Amino acid sequence: MNEVLLRSLTPSVLAILVRRGADFAAAEDAVQDALVEAVRVWPADRPRDPKGWLVTVAWRRFLDATRADAARRRREDLVDEEPAPGPTPAVDDTLQLYFLCAHPSLTPPSAVALTLTLTLRAVGGLTTRQIAQAYLVPEATMAQRISRAKRTVSSVRFDQPGDVATVLRVLYLVFNEGYSGDVDLAAEAIRLTRQLASAIDHPEVAGLLALMLLHHARRAARTAPDGSLVPLAEQDRGRWDTESIAEGVEILQAALARDRLGEFQAQAAIAALHADAPTTEETDWVQIVEWYDELARLTDSPIVRLNRAVAVGEADGPRAGLAALAALDNSLPRHAAVAAYLHERDGDLATAARLYAEAAHKAPNLAERDHLTRQAARLNARRCR
Repeated sequence: MNEVLLRSLTPSVLAILVRRGADFAAAEDAVQDALVEAVRVWPADRPRDPKGWLVTVAWRRFLDATRADAARRRREDLVDEEPAPGPTPAVDDTLQLYFLCAHPSLTPPSAVALTLTLTLRAVGGLTTRQIAQAYLVPEATMAQRISRAKRTVSSVRFDQPGDVATVLRVLYLVFNEGYSGDVDLAAEAIRLTRQLASAIDHPEVAGLLALMLLHHARRAARTAPDGSLVPLAEQDRGRWDTESIAEGVEILQAALARDRLGEFQAQAAIAALHADAPTTEETDWVQIVEWYDELARLTDSPIVRLNRAVAVGEADGPRAGLAALAALDNSLPRHAAVAAYLHERDGDLATAARLYAEAAHKAPNLAERDHLTRQAARLNARRCR
């Protein structure tokens, strides 16, 4: 059984059911039933057209559930006849489903929650807790948003696509969650953003694509052979993908030339400055701080201000960075890690070691926890010499 194939087909199958008239919750249930049936049947008799098979089985399950529910008989006009069997057109419906989930009846946070549920749970196999971590909210809050979104759209037709801004935010969150799991969500997010950029002439769509390419270019250098994290300052820049960097910079320059700055263009500009520097020491930190100022003006995001504090520490010294950090809530994700780094640069190894250990305890994943634990151990060893 090819679990990766099943997960990769899930968005397209869901999109087809929704486009035929199924509400999102019912479509999701029907597709899950079809996936269970595939796990049972395919090992002995794999279909020639896996996507078409899933669509047919899921649609039948939806029809059965609809017809069995007397309270929903008003939907019978949507499901009068089962479509004739046959090959399913080789059309990628995933991006269309993103737009449908960003329905105008939903608030942007609810639309993001609904689409993340589709992408990160159905395709990536992530839990509600992991989705909440990606969106920087408590698990209970994300669960409420998902439930509220499903209730809101339970009685509406998915025939009004949502706005581009919501879809861009979802694509970026999917990209950031893309380095774990069986399905390469980072590559999938780039693929979908390329599709969107070819269909919509918008500088922020281009900015997001540039940002993804510039970040993805460093992927090979981000981890050591043993799987441990490699900080930006220690990465082998010879392993960066220069073609992706060149493409990202070219796309970004064209977007910036249109003079309609948005947050993804600003983030891409920061990533481009990192990519352009031969070493960390030669990075134009002053200009990076200026871009963070622009980004903070556009988003008013505490995470942006946290990252800005690091840049200030590089441009003006660690004490300036600590002063910028002091204005932020210390409960922010990775606040302790940033504070540890700045204190280490300022020579306060005892405080830095304590904060690295604290940051390790709060780390969202094992790789980051191990990295921060090693940082704390390294400083404690230096202090004992």
